[in-house]
Amino acid sequence: MSEETTNQPYRVLARKYRPQNFDDLIGQEPMVQTLSNAFKTGRIAQAYMLTGVRGVGKTTTARILARALNYKKEGVDQPTIDLAQEGEHCRAIIEGRHMDIIEMDAASNTGIDDMRDLIESAQYRPATARYKVYIIDEVHMLSKSAFNGLLKTLEEPPEHVKFIFATTEIRKVPVTVLSRCQRFDLRRIEAGTLTDHLGKICGEENVKAETDALAMVARAADGSVRDALSMLDQAIAHGAGDSGNGITAETMRDMLGLSDRARIVDLFEYIMKGDIAAALGELKSQYDTGAEPELVLTDLADFIHLVTRLKYVPDTANDGSLTEIEKTRGKEFSEKLSVRILGRAWQLLLKGLGEVSTSERPLAAAEMVLVRMAHASSLPTPDELLKEMQAEGGNERTSPLAEKPSTVTSAQGADATSSSTMPTPAASSSQPTMSAEASGNNVLAMKKPEPAPVVQETQTETPTNFKTLNSFDELIFLVEDKRDLALKTMIKRHVRLVSFIDGHMEMNLVENAPRDFLGTLGKRLEEWTGKRWVLSISKELGHPTLAEQEASENEARMDDAKADPAVEAIMAQFPGARIIDIRVREEEEALPEAPAEKDEDELGGFFE
Repeated sequence: MSEETTNQPYRVLARKYRPQNFDDLIGQEPMVQTLSNAFKTGRIAQAYMLTGVRGVGKTTTARILARALNYKKEGVDQPTIDLAQEGEHCRAIIEGRHMDIIEMDAASNTGIDDMRDLIESAQYRPATARYKVYIIDEVHMLSKSAFNGLLKTLEEPPEHVKFIFATTEIRKVPVTVLSRCQRFDLRRIEAGTLTDHLGKICGEENVKAETDALAMVARAADGSVRDALSMLDQAIAHGAGDSGNGITAETMRDMLGLSDRARIVDLFEYIMKGDIAAALGELKSQYDTGAEPELVLTDLADFIHLVTRLKYVPDTANDGSLTEIEKTRGKEFSEKLSVRILGRAWQLLLKGLGEVSTSERPLAAAEMVLVRMAHASSLPTPDELLKEMQAEGGNERTSPLAEKPSTVTSAQGADATSSSTMPTPAASSSQPTMSAEASGNNVLAMKKPEPAPVVQETQTETPTNFKTLNSFDELIFLVEDKRDLALKTMIKRHVRLVSFIDGHMEMNLVENAPRDFLGTLGKRLEEWTGKRWVLSISKELGHPTLAEQEASENEARMDDAKADPAVEAIMAQFPGARIIDIRVREEEEALPEAPAEKDEDELGGFFE
């Protein structure tokens, strides 16, 4: 694992603990398994493409792969992934000084001339190793001409040449290059795995470190081993003067400007309870201790994501990077809060993060985000609002984490309560009344008015909700007025009208009409007009559908535009141009006569 460092200058952890063989790689088991099987069967590719985020181990893997291709020791003279013992070429490859292992940085060697030199040198056999291996880092930085110059050699390289490419921007690599390589996507290292790895390194370095502190490093590294080791290096130096306490969660929060995970959970609870004052106070307190507002909101978003995952994947609690508070309280929140509430909080938070990151006053922006979230936590979802409106009497809305409210009485006592049952002009009004809660605070609750008594008529009332449709056009207008876009689209595309009278429509349907179309149309018409409709299918062809009529009219307008002298002149000036759409201005359609002459702007055509 560790390289010898006796009598050597200090080496940063990212270099000191760089993996030397495939066993040292963490979190890349699928790639190791594939390479192991390929080497055992002799199916070794001519080129490999390694891709992944920064610091995940692409260049390190390329060097290990070059070492495996050229492995040689007493009794073993073939490619192998068993690199437990150093071979003849291993040390030189590890240190980057082997003459047959050529490493190039594509960021500084981007041109065709560089590729030409590489292609010419590839014709010569290796000096001492089995293969001449070209490792090209950040290969996406090569120019188009450089890629084109490399293609032929990459497709049919000499038997003694292997290519290993590494990139963080796989989409920028031409598909013609990708198709000639075996591609391996190096995964982000999971936070729990990375935490264990950091713990082992701390043991090697004889450094005390709290598990929570290492978990903070792992989360901040976002799957990058190199980033994690760089932060750990900084943390060791930061905690060196703390009287031997080593790396603690508190010192790590101070160093990275992070917030306490337990306080993030408290902040989330305040928001879900709608306690805006407590939420703002908690945010200000964390800000005063060094936590950046944007990082606080990011941690809050992470916790919302955790609670949502715990609802569906309880095994998420086994993640080693989670604190005990996150596991226990996250589970409690997942049982109390609905997915709709969590989803709405997530959406507000994502939008708010963008505002905070671009604001000149991030704390104020973050406070406004929390205010919106706390206010929205007590708002009903659309389906809950519909049920509340339909329910008689209704209930006051409360926060999702609040206890069921007890019955609230008026501050005036029983007399006031009894008097409120007397009919008054205010009680019969349709406007809601305002009443103070018994707790004595200044919060006003909206109270729905008591419904006025319904007077029963002695004579039978005739229904007044019938609606008459005298034409097919009136039916279309009714569908548009009801904003049923799906039904309008089906009528427009599938109905060939044969006859129409109020209450009965005869039609011919196109072949691909939905099976439930007639049922849907009949149900909507009965609901909107108050009477049952007779919808019948006819064998007559009927009128063209509305869509067919629009297409015909558009084609006629297209022909008229092509015949217009001004359009002909424009088409002659721009060979290859064509008309793709015609639009008629509404104000021009209303004129009794068309103008005598038309210019380019009045034509409505679009050219390309």
